[in-house]
Amino acid sequence: MAPVPSSAATRRMDTHYQRQPVNIARQLGFPILSVLLYGYVLGSAMKVPGGGKYLDFLMPGMFVMTMAFGFINTATLVVYDSTKGVIDRFRSMPMASSAVVAGRGVTDLLVACAELTIMMLTAFAMGWRPDGDLGFLAAFGLLLWLRFALIWIGVWLGLLVPNPEAAGGLFAVAFPLTMISSILVAPQLMPDWLGWVAAWNPISSTAAATRDLFGTPGGGGDSWVEQHALLMAGVWPVILTVTFLPLAVRRFRKLSR
Repeated sequence: MAPVPSSAATRRMDTHYQRQPVNIARQLGFPILSVLLYGYVLGSAMKVPGGGKYLDFLMPGMFVMTMAFGFINTATLVVYDSTKGVIDRFRSMPMASSAVVAGRGVTDLLVACAELTIMMLTAFAMGWRPDGDLGFLAAFGLLLWLRFALIWIGVWLGLLVPNPEAAGGLFAVAFPLTMISSILVAPQLMPDWLGWVAAWNPISSTAAATRDLFGTPGGGGDSWVEQHALLMAGVWPVILTVTFLPLAVRRFRKLSR
């Protein structure tokens, strides 16, 4: 029997999203609500180091937040498939473990493109205007690069947690990790020790790099990691992928034993 390609898993997962678009709507709900809250309600009270509109500072951070929270949805869908017997069905087929994991990754990247497009249209409606040219495309690519790395964390966690309810509890972990970053506030406005933690948060590098590429206020600090945000925005996802992709594949193989 010929092995089943990873494209089959991708098509199956794409069909799942098409039949249940509420999953994407739910995933976008919190970032859009946060944009409205911070942009309109608290925006006038927020400061941007070096001056500039807070909305311009906020929007790249919200794009990063959308990508960061995506791993929770990945984990939820993986554990849902596991508890419903879909993973068992995949294991009974002549399909490589990496093909199932890769199928999840491709699907989530396609969904991430849709999420970013919706978020950017929301930002345009609110008055956000980035610089054009190649910087816009490079920023879009960096956001997807971060999402690509976080997919494998979601897959690994989805194969570890026992049920979808437990996967939903990952929000309690993701929320402080995204708050202690440069998504909403520049690290130099935080207490020194907290600002150091926020600056070295991997998602802070992507937020700072995309602000530079979009041509919006960045509030860049003096630390090495902030001064090399573009470099680290490329390096951090490599570290995360190299760490968690093998863990996800290994965990899937263990389920087959």
